[in-house]
Amino acid sequence: MSHQTGIKAGSALRDKEINIILTMTILMSFFSVFKPSAANAELLKFFGKCKDGKTRVLKVSIENEELRLVSHSDVKRDWEKDYDSLVRPLIEESTPCYILYRLDYKIPTGYAWLLMSWVPESATVRQKMLYASTKATLKLEFGSGHIKEELNATSKEETTLQGYHKHKVDFSTPAPLTSREEELAELRKTESKTDFGIDTKQQTLGGINCPIADAVAQALHDMRHGGYNYLQFRIDLEEEKIHLVKADNIELTALPAQIPTDHARYHLYIFKHHHEGNYLESVVFVYSMPGYSCSIRERMMYSSCKGPFSATIEKHGIQVAKKLEIDNGAELTEEFLHEELHPRKLNLRPQFSKPKGPPSRGAKRLTKPQAVE
Repeated sequence: MSHQTGIKAGSALRDKEINIILTMTILMSFFSVFKPSAANAELLKFFGKCKDGKTRVLKVSIENEELRLVSHSDVKRDWEKDYDSLVRPLIEESTPCYILYRLDYKIPTGYAWLLMSWVPESATVRQKMLYASTKATLKLEFGSGHIKEELNATSKEETTLQGYHKHKVDFSTPAPLTSREEELAELRKTESKTDFGIDTKQQTLGGINCPIADAVAQALHDMRHGGYNYLQFRIDLEEEKIHLVKADNIELTALPAQIPTDHARYHLYIFKHHHEGNYLESVVFVYSMPGYSCSIRERMMYSSCKGPFSATIEKHGIQVAKKLEIDNGAELTEEFLHEELHPRKLNLRPQFSKPKGPPSRGAKRLTKPQAVE
C-alpha cells in the first residue's frame, strides 16, 4: 500500500470516528433535555369519567409537552361495528396520537381497553421519541390495569379492524423453536395424551403405550413357542403404532448386521449360551438408536415407547432377561451379551483390621525434675 493510499484510509477512518462522536453527542444532548409529557387536568378528569361504560373511544395527543384530550365518542353498537367508523376519522396522515378504545369484554377492574399508538413513518424523529417515552406515563395515569391489549400502528391499514385482527394473529403465532425447545415441546405433546381405548396409545408412568399390530402379537406368540429366535419392530410415526419388520432364526454372528444405521428399532433375540455349567436361553431386548441421524420426533417416540412395549412383551409370556440400548450393531458380540447378562463378581478383600493397642498401664506419673547441683 502506497503512502498516499494510507493517508486516504486514515482520513476516512478519522471522518467515520468524528461522525460517530457527533451522533452520540446529539443523542446525549437530546435525551438530557427531553422529558416525557404528563396529562393535563382536563384529561385526568376525563380518565376518571370515561370508565363508566358509556365512552367507546378517545383520542389523546401531545401538545406543548402535555397530554391533551382531542376528542371522544360514545358507544353506539358493539365494538367491532363501531371500530372503523369511530377510529378512522381520528387518524391524521402525519400526526401521531394515542387512541384508547373500549372493548366489550370485562375484566376485574371493569371493561377492557385497547391502547393504539399511531406514529406514522412520516413523523419526525422528535415526535417518535416523544410518543415512545410518554406511552408509559399515559398508561400509568389512565390505569394500566384497564389496558389489556396494545397495538403500535405505523400505517393506516394497521389502524383498521382488519389490521387489529391481523395483529392478534401475528402476536399469537409462536416464535421459531430451537432444537432443544422442539424436543421439549414434543415431550409435552406426548405427556398430554389422555384418550383411552384398546387400539389407542395411552400415557403411562414410563412413557407412551403405543398399540401393536396383529403381526406383532402373532410373532411374539410364535417366539414364545420356539418358532423364532429373532424379532425386529418399528414404530409408524404417522400412525403411532408398532409393526413387525422381521421374524427369523439367525446365528449370533449375523445379529449385528440386522441393526439399521439410519432408523431406530426394537429387537428381541434369544441368546443361547452356557454359564457356570448351565445351558441358558436368555431373551434380550435391544433398543437401537443410530445417534442423531434420526429426526427428533423419531428419537422421542422410540424413547417414550420403549418401557411400555417391553412390558407388553412380557404380558405375552416372554420373560426379558436383559434390556440394552445401543447405537451400533457391532456392539452385539457374544462377549458383550455374556458380560451384560452375567457381570463378573468382584472379589472384595475384607478390610484390614487395625490391631488394638497395648492394654492401659494406668495414669502416667508426674515426676518433679531434680535440680542439678
